[in-house]
Amino acid sequence: MGILGWIVLGLIAGAIAKAIMPGRDPGGIIITMLLGIVGAIIGGFIGRAIFGTDISTFFDLGTWLLAILGSLIVLGIYRMVTGSRARA
Repeated sequence: MGILGWIVLGLIAGAIAKAIMPGRDPGGIIITMLLGIVGAIIGGFIGRAIFGTDISTFFDLGTWLLAILGSLIVLGIYRMVTGSRARA
């Protein structure tokens, strides 16, 4: 899957991750979707490293699940980092 596919997948995965983990983010929906792009890439690396799956197909359920999982991980880390900084 090309870089444009990863961007589109990441934007959608970021929106889905935001729907799964609702709450106020310091940065809004744009930052959340950018985190989704990063999360989709990280999810791809996780899938390749742990499961040995090839995530080159855009319309594959496994690709979407890994992208959403990666987005949730990145969004959670982002909230932990910025949440502790906002309280300090």
